[in-house]
Amino acid sequence: MTASQPLPSPEMSQIVKLSDIGGAPLTGKIVATEAQRQALAKRFDLPTIASIVADYRLEAKEHEITFKGTIQSDLHQACSISGQPFPVAVAEDFNIVFVEKTEIPPSEEEVELASEDCDVIEYEAAQIDLGEAVAQTLYLALDPYPRGPDSDAIAEKNGLKSEEEAGPFGALAALKDKL
Repeated sequence: MTASQPLPSPEMSQIVKLSDIGGAPLTGKIVATEAQRQALAKRFDLPTIASIVADYRLEAKEHEITFKGTIQSDLHQACSISGQPFPVAVAEDFNIVFVEKTEIPPSEEEVELASEDCDVIEYEAAQIDLGEAVAQTLYLALDPYPRGPDSDAIAEKNGLKSEEEAGPFGALAALKDKL
């Protein structure tokens, strides 16, 4: 993508202007449409996403906006062993803090992030995208190496080693058996 091309808009965008939040906490629900689920399945390389629902509480504080809730999704992931799709139910709590984007010059210094820093999303133009935050939360909740119900049998049939056999202790055990 060149610098002149705009970034594509998120598939499940739900923009909220900061002026709409006010002083009292807001609660709500985000439910993905069929078109949004299909687009996210393509983006996340998933066979299908049957549902995405997020219940949330949004609250403006002095220099941040907190976005807390629960996401639930029914989807299919492809097994990392067989490639066959299998059903997955995701239920994930989230606690995201939106902070205003600042222009800080890049530093040569290495920065270590604490776990509480990982759920911070910057915003600009006095608006936040709740839908994209939910989509990112769903993606992070997915198993990066999903194993379907028949993965162990398929791996054994094809001569693939288990995690225990392939690791360093498995190699030591194989040496011990040879002695």
